[in-house]
Amino acid sequence: MGFRLSLIASAAVVAFSPLAIAQERTDFEQQAREIYRNVVEIRSARGQERVPEVVDYLVGELKAAGFSDEDIEVTDYENDGEATQGLVVWYRSPDPQEKPIALLAHMDVVDALAEDWVRDPYTLTEEEGYFFGRGTADNKYGVTSLVATFIRLKEEGFEPTRDLVMVLSGDEETGMVSTRAQAKWVAEEVDPAYVLNADAGGLSLDADGEPTDYGVQGAEKTYATFELTVTNPGGHSSRPRSDNAIYELAHALLKIEDYEFPVRHNELTLASLDAFGRKRLDQLGMAARAFAEDPSDEDAAAILRGDPSTVGQIATTCVATMLRGGHAENALPQSATATVNCRIFPGVGIEATEETLKEVVGNEDVKFELISDLVESPESGMREEVVDAIEAALEARGVEGASIIPSMSAGGTDGMHYRNLGYDTYGVGGLASKTNDTFAHGLNERVLVSSFYDGLDHFYVILKDLAGPETN
Repeated sequence: MGFRLSLIASAAVVAFSPLAIAQERTDFEQQAREIYRNVVEIRSARGQERVPEVVDYLVGELKAAGFSDEDIEVTDYENDGEATQGLVVWYRSPDPQEKPIALLAHMDVVDALAEDWVRDPYTLTEEEGYFFGRGTADNKYGVTSLVATFIRLKEEGFEPTRDLVMVLSGDEETGMVSTRAQAKWVAEEVDPAYVLNADAGGLSLDADGEPTDYGVQGAEKTYATFELTVTNPGGHSSRPRSDNAIYELAHALLKIEDYEFPVRHNELTLASLDAFGRKRLDQLGMAARAFAEDPSDEDAAAILRGDPSTVGQIATTCVATMLRGGHAENALPQSATATVNCRIFPGVGIEATEETLKEVVGNEDVKFELISDLVESPESGMREEVVDAIEAALEARGVEGASIIPSMSAGGTDGMHYRNLGYDTYGVGGLASKTNDTFAHGLNERVLVSSFYDGLDHFYVILKDLAGPETN
């Protein structure tokens, strides 16, 4: 796979005080912030069935900007008995000269419990130079940036030279039922030249807020979740058995904890580790550079395995995430079940990973069940026109000296389903973040206020570059 590293022109990311922001923001920026506030404050998490509220709100904004009923398609889906929706918006070219571009984001979020957060997770709060709230990063910003860009272009009267199709899914964080159906529809009805995903990629900042590199997601690990269950006749707690189900399951989990999957690499991971290493002078940075130069370096691999930010880049990982067992405090457990989530390196496969785990556990009484239903996707080769458009967007926001680096995500996104159908898919999100600001799925999720505003032009510039009349 070929790619080129590119250097771009100009300055540093600037932080503003809330007062200065209120005084200096354009009408478009204020409109985007209002969209952001509204979608963040809708609790579109599993069990809430509020994705349709997000859809209704966005449809109203898009229609007010001039999109017609024929441009908008809302589709109902069901995920394990729970209703959700998907939204497709077609920005039509009056005279298409090239194949369309599909653009992705997802409207659902991982749920957040208010009692665990410092601030209400479903109120957009601006404090200390950050926007706090569930979904501020994953992926309500992606939704906001795409919708706001479509509205801005429509209000300006922009006539693209190719169709632009925005596809917003409703259950990316769970079963991806809407994602798979939408990907199939896009393949059949749109057949895009490629796909741009707002839920991955982005600009990295150092501790001082200076841009270091821009990562383009060109691959992602396969997501697979297994349930491991041990059953037992049980009995009264006053008469303990030697084959307690909880203990037996615990032994299996300890073996999984101790096991390390073989080291692996590809061109994407070597490039991203090299870039990561070059912006750090500590032991982890030196190990990343050493591994990028020589993936057989066992000492470097051991250091990378020991850090959460790099372990997923060099191997398959499987980790226990949930646990349940027993039925009464005075009864021996009749069953115990653990959930083990795996992020599988491209080329390994789900079946091979399950077999490895069974060998590691070495106990036929531990029953495995695959409870996820996702696919393994190939890598996407970098396209020069996409890299050029990213360069233009970075230059427009005043970024200097940031290399464009292809990368692999340790997590999973909607993009895997489009890659699996044969479409090059690139994570090209507009956010900029520091390494220690990654709180997606966790407590107190946040986004730099400066990054929110600086990134609003990102897709605007990219789409004008890729679908503007001056490009033909």
